[in-house]
Amino acid sequence: MGEALSQRALGGKPSMTMAITAKAKALKAEGKDVVSFAAGEPDFRTPDHICQAAHKAIDAGMHTYTPNPGTPALRKAVCDWFKTEIGVEYAPENILVSPGAKFNIYLALQAMIDEGDEVLIPAPFWVSYPEMVLLAGGVPVIVETDESKGFELTAEMVASKITAKTKMLILNSPSNPSGAIVAPEQITAIGKLLEEKGLYCLSDEIYHKLIYGDSKHVSIAAVSEYTKQNTVVVNGCSKAYAMTGWRIGFSAASARITKAMADIQSQSTSNACSIAQAAALEALTGDQTCVEKMRVDFAERRDLIVKLLNDIEGVTCHIPGGAFYVFPEVTGVFGKTLAGKVVNTPLELCEVALEESLIACVPGEAFGSEKHIRLSYATSRQQIEEGCKRLKKLIEG
Repeated sequence: MGEALSQRALGGKPSMTMAITAKAKALKAEGKDVVSFAAGEPDFRTPDHICQAAHKAIDAGMHTYTPNPGTPALRKAVCDWFKTEIGVEYAPENILVSPGAKFNIYLALQAMIDEGDEVLIPAPFWVSYPEMVLLAGGVPVIVETDESKGFELTAEMVASKITAKTKMLILNSPSNPSGAIVAPEQITAIGKLLEEKGLYCLSDEIYHKLIYGDSKHVSIAAVSEYTKQNTVVVNGCSKAYAMTGWRIGFSAASARITKAMADIQSQSTSNACSIAQAAALEALTGDQTCVEKMRVDFAERRDLIVKLLNDIEGVTCHIPGGAFYVFPEVTGVFGKTLAGKVVNTPLELCEVALEESLIACVPGEAFGSEKHIRLSYATSRQQIEEGCKRLKKLIEG
């Protein structure tokens, strides 16, 4: 009898961010006073008007399957939202609503990547991009960015990694984990490069409404007709509307690509939750004041955590332009003995921090870096101050 598990399953890796978040929650359940910087989700409640829309949908009997690509009302609302947010016009046939933006990304790769196709992934990268590419049979090709320039991606960096096997570039701006934003002029240059080479783009813009200071988000789909037709733009409700658990993501692409993605969805999850779609409709079309309030709060937390981290010996942290993560370099800590253990890697630092100081962070190895750790500031100021205080005490003694 053969091996029960497929080679695909045997070669897969679990999400380190979700694993650490689960461990932190388990310690909290045991009564431990854990400060968690691990989770990539807002600590705000879903706004009341969005929750009320879900209650109304339940009361109205919206308890059945919806069309696989999403309800007509929500797909139309997504079209209007994209036109307002990124200045690109789509028709409902270009829109696919899925159970989370993560699944839209998975579907796009499954629909577009064949065995051996190379997919360019700027580093540092979200933990799931390389694994999803591998699951589709593709080959992840890492494009290193420069921390001294804020991890900003340039067209020159992308061009240096293009080969005859390259099919797609994954863009994530603002970035998880660095918070870096690709400058508008580089978005234009990258768009022209992709057109020149005949390549596709998957643009993960889930954090696009969480931008701080003078930074500006430009979608690569807005560069030209070519980039509009050959880009899958992914977004959703999780981050901007504090709706992580509702699991509503959506994508925009050419009708042909969208149909291929929808066909795969129809054979896997079917439609996204009907009640959550009603809530998402309200999120996109209702009062947007809540989004700005959360963004302003995140900006203040960003400034606080950057200041506190830079005050720790051996830790340096640049100021991110968006999202709700910081990605400090911790190589200045390597070689030190912390709580009786010698630390030489981000993973070892995160293990000691959790075990000895009850601080949950995610090691940079998960994001393609052996120099950094990721902390989410989607938590209260009190928790930020307490967590950084503990980290400082752990490192400095």
